[in-house]
Amino acid sequence: MKRTIRLFLLFTGATFLLAASIHDGLLVAGYGHREAAIAETVIAAVLLAGLALSLVLPAWTRPIGLFALAFALLGTLVGVFTIAIGIGPRTVPDIVYHVAILIALAWGLVVAARGSTSGNEAARAA
Repeated sequence: MKRTIRLFLLFTGATFLLAASIHDGLLVAGYGHREAAIAETVIAAVLLAGLALSLVLPAWTRPIGLFALAFALLGTLVGVFTIAIGIGPRTVPDIVYHVAILIALAWGLVVAARGSTSGNEAARAA
């Protein structure tokens, strides 16, 4: 279970870094949006810090993962709201990304929330 939570943190953190790079104009021209890049960088930092903390404090992987993924989900919902009211970027790639990342974050939260707390997992982790 720890490995799965860490993979969600790594994958989602990497996609937020990619999105921030695009909104910074580093990878693709024409999609620059400074505020979106800042928000995505902060979310990526929280997810990747969660990954790092889960490696340093393996017994805390589940609560760390829950916190980081919930933070990212909340931040993404703010992004969806800004798109809906016309403040955030409203391109097709932005909308597709938000839908996909919401699904990935929700899935990660469900996986982390359902994580085993039985002795079997503790035995496997040792």
